[in-house]
Amino acid sequence: MRIGIVNDMPLAVEALRRALALEPAHQIAWVAVNGAEAVECCARDVPDVVLMDLLMPVMDGVEATRRIMARSPCAILVVTVDIEQNVHRVFEAMGHGALDAVNTPGLGSGQAQEAALLLRKIQNIGWLVGQRDSRGRGAAESRPPRRGGRHLVAIGASAGGPASLAQLLKQLPGDFSASVVLVQHVDEVFAAGMADWLASESRLPVRLAREGEVPQPGTVLLAGTNNHMRLMRNGELAYTAEPTSHVYRPSIDVFFDSLVAHWKGEAIGVLLTGMGRDGAEGLKRMRERGFLTIAQDQASCAVYGMPKAAAAIGAAAEILALERIAPRLVEAFG
Repeated sequence: MRIGIVNDMPLAVEALRRALALEPAHQIAWVAVNGAEAVECCARDVPDVVLMDLLMPVMDGVEATRRIMARSPCAILVVTVDIEQNVHRVFEAMGHGALDAVNTPGLGSGQAQEAALLLRKIQNIGWLVGQRDSRGRGAAESRPPRRGGRHLVAIGASAGGPASLAQLLKQLPGDFSASVVLVQHVDEVFAAGMADWLASESRLPVRLAREGEVPQPGTVLLAGTNNHMRLMRNGELAYTAEPTSHVYRPSIDVFFDSLVAHWKGEAIGVLLTGMGRDGAEGLKRMRERGFLTIAQDQASCAVYGMPKAAAAIGAAAEILALERIAPRLVEAFG
């Protein structure tokens, strides 16, 4: 993969060079010392992946991510010092389309382990990039959900997801009666912080989903580990390492499929912004089961990958702008 590095610290750049050298397939396309330079470099030469620092002079990594995704979109991995202390900036960057985040590897005794983590993140992104080949088509005729029974809204998101989820949840009323379950492509190290951040934006309580609990009306649960989350036959949520073939974890397809198999009430599947195809096939199976399915439209997506894949296979009964999705959920389950 051709990789762009954005970092103003020479020691950090050297650490990244050494880490990337461990994988012969990786090639450094260019190095930028600030966000403004990164935007120009991407405009001239779009790499497969950009390793984006957050804290830089002239233009920080959040703004650089926003401009790159608007002007020369490509896969962006946030690579910065102490991501736990910068978690809100990480979510901002993800809201503009960054896919994931990892600490900058050092040059000390832990270099090999830190480099291995970085290379694994790049490998996962490479898998996602390889899936961006679906062609979209128009929305299918919508079909309202059947009334009665328990109600659940299942929402999947990836790149651009945190900001989209925050906007959607902010529009839901505090007395929204359905259970809401979120599956966002995010490393478990960020999951608790993301749940807290979303809770601050929502009238509904938001927290991490716990092993063995049952979705509750008026509560938002976020998948919180690097394993997949499933709904089991007894109605409880569980985390599982299988299937190992799904590179990005937690997988939206795995959760959607578990709803098709085991949810006994009414459900709505929603697929938001993201790179790749995860969630598209699961959304299609939800529609075939008779559930209402919604995909975010291209104009309001930070990255039109997963919703595009869903539209291409007729998985979405309705294709809506982000600001119209929450009102549609309230109309169906309010």
